[in-house]
Amino acid sequence: MGVVKLSAEKDIADKIAAAKAKLVVVEPKPISPYAALGAAALAATAAVVMAGVVVLGPGVRFDEPPATYGP
Repeated sequence: MGVVKLSAEKDIADKIAAAKAKLVVVEPKPISPYAALGAAALAATAAVVMAGVVVLGPGVRFDEPPATYGP
């Protein structure tokens, strides 16, 4: 009977250890400042490209102002 009790205690101890292992919280990796810098650079590049499309895109035309005559 003593052997059965030790085996049951070992099973319970194993189950408790497995449950504790599941409770361990892994801390997330901190956000890199280089990632934020890259995102800002990407956003700035996209803004410049969109501005270029508006300025140089199809249908956009710049007419020269009429010549003025001086006295």
